[in-house]
Amino acid sequence: MAKTYQIPSFVRLGNFFTTRLLRVGLKPGNMALLTVRGRKSGIPRTTPVSVIEYDEQRLLIGAFGEVDWVRNLRAAGEASLKRGRHPEHIFVKELSAEEAAPILKKSLTEAPGFLLKNFDATPESPLKDFEREALNHPVFLVKSEAEMQRGAVPGDGRGVNKFEPAIEGQTAKRSET
Repeated sequence: MAKTYQIPSFVRLGNFFTTRLLRVGLKPGNMALLTVRGRKSGIPRTTPVSVIEYDEQRLLIGAFGEVDWVRNLRAAGEASLKRGRHPEHIFVKELSAEEAAPILKKSLTEAPGFLLKNFDATPESPLKDFEREALNHPVFLVKSEAEMQRGAVPGDGRGVNKFEPAIEGQTAKRSET
């Protein structure tokens, strides 16, 4: 079972204010509102998340481990991401440990100090250490509905990968065509 981490009270308070700012259409930093259907209740759940850009791709990182939004997003495979006034329907793919490792390593070099304690690896650690971290800190590749309609997933240089939306609670995945 993956670890979860204690979320500091100042982060909870910051999430409260960030949510209010995002709901009125302001865009603080790289924050967005993620709304995903609850895996058990089916009720939409909303939380502020930090959207990371890496290699011209958008990503979500579970810096506090397998918290509710991570488990819900994994189960649904799709969600709504709102930055500004207009929500965007997104699909996600959870990256493998090997794919997530360089992203986690880079994000850790830019992470605020309070997040560093959630990681056993340091920014100087080898990629193998970050592959282990990926088991506790899932990384999701984010694709918009428009990107899904084009059928292209950047990353392999061949343009043959397709990103498929989740079906009945399965996580979105890549398949060769």
